[in-house]
Amino acid sequence: MDVSTTIAGVKFTGCFMNASGALCVTREELLALGRSRAGAIVTKSMTVEPRQGNPSPRYYGFSGGSINSMGLPNLGYRAYAELIPELKRFGKPIIASVAGLVEDDFPVIAEAVNAAGPDLIEVNLSCPNIPGKPQIGYDAEASERLMKRVRKIITVPMGVKLPPYFDPAHHALMGNVIGRCGVDFLNLINSVGNGLVVDPKTETVVIKPKGGFGGLGGTIIKPVALANVRAFWKHFDGRMPIIGTGGVMSGLDAFEHVLCGASAVQVGTLLVEEGVDVFGRLEAEFVACLREKGYHSIADCRGRLKEL
Repeated sequence: MDVSTTIAGVKFTGCFMNASGALCVTREELLALGRSRAGAIVTKSMTVEPRQGNPSPRYYGFSGGSINSMGLPNLGYRAYAELIPELKRFGKPIIASVAGLVEDDFPVIAEAVNAAGPDLIEVNLSCPNIPGKPQIGYDAEASERLMKRVRKIITVPMGVKLPPYFDPAHHALMGNVIGRCGVDFLNLINSVGNGLVVDPKTETVVIKPKGGFGGLGGTIIKPVALANVRAFWKHFDGRMPIIGTGGVMSGLDAFEHVLCGASAVQVGTLLVEEGVDVFGRLEAEFVACLREKGYHSIADCRGRLKEL
């Protein structure tokens, strides 16, 4: 069974990888991903300066998924630029995730990280958990301006990580913007921003930052993630590689992402809850699903979702 995939010309021996933000902040976490069955190593979305992030508790798992307001804790781009060459010894693609607190941060980070030699760079337009900072991905004009600036700097395949969109008009708007910016792949979606989980026993919110508001992940967001994967797959007529992220808790969930058009999938909530051994389980379940369906590879079923 072939679970390899290709994104923007880069070969991945496996189609499962961590979502940026999930067990990928420290050197030790990144090395653990390298030793695991993950098909790639995705860095934490990096900022100019190191960040401690938001106060704790800032992550909470519940029966339907998770809520977090991490606040971009990371080592700063200089540390990740130094780590990328070390991570290459694992022989799997490295995706460097670039963020920024203001627009001018992105080119600075992109230049240094690009020089470090990752296989791909993901420009994160969708962090919903910085107090007082809106998601760039909900501003089409700012998104286009930023993507065009960093595209001039980045020489490896460049992708964008997008927030969820909830209206076909917004899928079309951002699809058209992306089409003008030389984007090589998409990562859909980041967490569904600014949800609220309440503990009725204590009559409190469950995380501390932002009055309890945070990004939702896990099972609860899978329908939203699938909708965005499918909408952008159709917008680009299947020609834009997509990494599906959101609600992948089993191999069957991954199969649904592939049916909608994903070439690979990322795992966030499940990875935090179960650790890096989860990649082996997911791959085994995914292989069993493909075998049961009579498919032999991801390419056999990618985008083949039937409509009624």
